[in-house]
Amino acid sequence: MTKLSTMTLPQRLSEFTVGLLFGLGLILSGMTDPRKVLGFLDLAGDWDPSLALVMGGAIAVGVLAFALAKRRGSSLLGSPLQLPTNTRLDRRLILGSLAFGIGWGMAGLCPGPALVSMAAGQGKALLFVLAMLAGMRIFDFLERQTQRRIKEN
Repeated sequence: MTKLSTMTLPQRLSEFTVGLLFGLGLILSGMTDPRKVLGFLDLAGDWDPSLALVMGGAIAVGVLAFALAKRRGSSLLGSPLQLPTNTRLDRRLILGSLAFGIGWGMAGLCPGPALVSMAAGQGKALLFVLAMLAGMRIFDFLERQTQRRIKEN
């Protein structure tokens, strides 16, 4: 049985509500507008610092939420918490962060806002999401090849 088929109605409603709030927050904050995002990233040009407040607020909420989550053994609905444990800055993390940042800077979108924009019918966001999915498939393929080579040696 898959994880999705074992989820309860309250879990599904909770996921839907959180996703809806996240999407509305992205829209209200301007994170779904590539021009606003690119304006924030353009430090040498016509810089728009307003998204720094959005990011600062998100970081503050995240720090508080993770601090509270570390004290609990399960979610509010009783599911086990799966918090990240790796604290190392390795090559993969740094290269992945660079790729994410470069893509964000080129397109003015990252995955969350792109999904919201795509759902709102923006064609460029659809293209971004398709390219993102293709990149994920390529990564999975290359990762499997690497793991296979490691096992063979």
